[in-house]
Amino acid sequence: MAGSSHGHTPAAWTGVTISFIGFCIAGVFLVAANPLGFWAGMAVTLLGGVVGGLMRAAGLGMPKQQVIRVQAPAPVAQRVPAEATAAS
Repeated sequence: MAGSSHGHTPAAWTGVTISFIGFCIAGVFLVAANPLGFWAGMAVTLLGGVVGGLMRAAGLGMPKQQVIRVQAPAPVAQRVPAEATAAS
């Protein structure tokens, strides 16, 4: 994963941070037996995904077409020059 820079964008960091804060809020209110606070924390958690998606759409995420294609080497029969095969 480290070689592909997966998640190392402002959109990813912001979305995950907001979601983590929402998760912590929901956890505190779950232990406190407060359903309204729990659902508010869950809403903040979902908001993190929305914010991250909007930031990615605004260009702060990883580009969609960042795939590096490596061409496989040609088979041996195609690499041998025609003169070398005619001489044998």
